[in-house]
Amino acid sequence: MADNFKKRQEILIEDYIKTACVNDKKVLLAMRLVPRHKFVPKSYQTDAYLDIALPIGKNQTISQPSLVGLMLQTLKLKGRERVLDIGTGSGYQAAILSLLAKEVYSVEIIKELADSARKKLISLGYSNVHVINADGSKGLESHAPYNAIIVAAAAPSIPNDLINQLKNKGKLIVPVGQSTDNQILKLVTKKDHSIITKDIEPVVFVPLITNKQSGKI
Repeated sequence: MADNFKKRQEILIEDYIKTACVNDKKVLLAMRLVPRHKFVPKSYQTDAYLDIALPIGKNQTISQPSLVGLMLQTLKLKGRERVLDIGTGSGYQAAILSLLAKEVYSVEIIKELADSARKKLISLGYSNVHVINADGSKGLESHAPYNAIIVAAAAPSIPNDLINQLKNKGKLIVPVGQSTDNQILKLVTKKDHSIITKDIEPVVFVPLITNKQSGKI
């Protein structure tokens, strides 16, 4: 079965991820090293290496692999960075980030998902990932500033709290849009006293949940 998963993973990378213009060798290697089937429910493991989002419970999903690759490539990580990952979900993206950056802080508002992802990442040896159960829409001030911030859920607008937690020359990549019909993946670069914003491509993500929406105080 392991060999079968490996073959499917290679087909995914060659036929879908690379054709989505993901060509960064470090990103591709990291995606080869992280077993996506271990980050999805058992009932979806046979679909783990299709280029689609999959349910992970609590009305959340694990993102489409080619989109994960594109977002990570856009950050242009060198391996020395401190990265904030918002929307841990299953922990798949955080696992890939752990191979691309020095330190990863991953925030998940849904406690059950945070606990599950933390346990999974520890069991698989991703020791430089720290999973925190918190409201990711506010970032994570306690460990700021960050070289890069990546958001795996759609915000209604670019969150100022996240921009404020970036280092100079830091990058934020975030889906922005009020509904799934108008979401755009945006790259925000903080340079001195300026903010440079670039539209990457239309996307579809689950909404970014805040404490107010989840009923937490």
